[in-house]
Amino acid sequence: MYYVTLAGFSIYAIAAPHSIAGSWGGISLVIVAWVIRAIVTRSTGLRRTVFDLPLSLFFGWTVLSSIFSIEPRLSIPKLINVATLLMFYLAQAMLTRRLIIIVAVTLVISAAAGVLWGAGELILGRGVTVAGLSGESFLRTETPLREGDVVWRVNGRRVSSVAEIDAQIKATPASQRVRLSVISRGEHVEWPGPIVSETARGTASPSGITGGGPSHRFRASGWTRHYETFAEMLQIIGQLALGFALIHWLRRSENKRLSRAILATVAFLIIASGIVLTAMRTTLLAFVFGMLVTAWRATVSTRQRMVLAAVALVIVALGGLAVWRTRAGGALALQDPSASLRVQVAAIAARRTTLHPILGHGMDAVHAHWNEWGFPGKDMLDAHSTPIQIAFDRGLPALALWIWLMFTFWRAASQGEIRTRHETTAVHGFSLGVIGALAGFLASSLVNYNFGDSEVALLLWWMMAAVVVIAGPARKHEEPD
Repeated sequence: MYYVTLAGFSIYAIAAPHSIAGSWGGISLVIVAWVIRAIVTRSTGLRRTVFDLPLSLFFGWTVLSSIFSIEPRLSIPKLINVATLLMFYLAQAMLTRRLIIIVAVTLVISAAAGVLWGAGELILGRGVTVAGLSGESFLRTETPLREGDVVWRVNGRRVSSVAEIDAQIKATPASQRVRLSVISRGEHVEWPGPIVSETARGTASPSGITGGGPSHRFRASGWTRHYETFAEMLQIIGQLALGFALIHWLRRSENKRLSRAILATVAFLIIASGIVLTAMRTTLLAFVFGMLVTAWRATVSTRQRMVLAAVALVIVALGGLAVWRTRAGGALALQDPSASLRVQVAAIAARRTTLHPILGHGMDAVHAHWNEWGFPGKDMLDAHSTPIQIAFDRGLPALALWIWLMFTFWRAASQGEIRTRHETTAVHGFSLGVIGALAGFLASSLVNYNFGDSEVALLLWWMMAAVVVIAGPARKHEEPD
């Protein structure tokens, strides 16, 4: 079962920064190995941990909130997403220390590869810039599309020419809507588009677009279109790379393997540049915060800390340049429409928490009452804050339980890092990286609902399980001879 588990976790690690479907494919393989091993050995491999009580209470309160939700038909199905916490139990049952390091290194390599792909895409360009749009085009009359916008996907397919856009429109059945993925004023937006008529399908160029070539001003997203999730994953994985790099440098005289320190440093710098290219302001600052926390715990001299602080300043400066170049005017000063909308939605969600403070409104219940509850516009967004969103959806007790769980995670990770200081470089580097990853995640959670991203939640639960495994006795019998 070891090799099946290794294959499953490896698939998960390769896919995690890019694809939730691929991630679940790897996890499913680990589940099969777990079930078979449990039947053969008559043991689940689970152990009692400090996380059991806060985790079970948090999940139980979430179930209760969903049952008594304002819209239970929307909230109860959402519990499938909450079930990502089962990753914690699966991982702690099947992981060994050796597997933890293999998975962590694979995560770093996969994330770095995704960043390099995204950088290459920025160089080559994406989509079709709308240089002109005819007055008769149904894209002008029935969508917000205007000159200067970039159409990069139609009906879920990437396009690189006006001919490809027109072909996708013509391939859309009559009386159905064409779906557009557009970069507008520096933001990626998904528009349902207009209903395609037989008349439109019969014209030479139904889009009415005059192409201006590909755009080089967009937010990198690796192999996925979700740059927000991509940035959050890079933030966590980048801290793991930093942990490996720092400990390899600090203990290079002990290990005498300078190449590993160099490779870990290069991977960290590549991943950091990827966060810069996503132009995610809040995630970038959270990443730097996690860096500084890691540096404070790992380094022993003021000079070493100053070097890392200088690196952090460079990353912030490059990130500011990326935001200024890529996003809408005023984004650098938080005066763009995106920032003001985020503040407005968060403020309304926080105020409404007082109306249902115990069980909340119910997950996704807002989708049926968006404007009725005072939220602006037609695009339904989350509260862009994990604490506010949890309180709004599940009530203040759920928020208190989440804080308890995160505090327990921080304490366990901190104690684990101290205990591993005299262990192997890889184990200590990973333990240190988890400290930075959790610090960055929590900082970002204040202004992003990162806990609501399944990809991010899975990685969080995996790290929590890894902390448990590293703190426990080694499982040598589970590894091949």
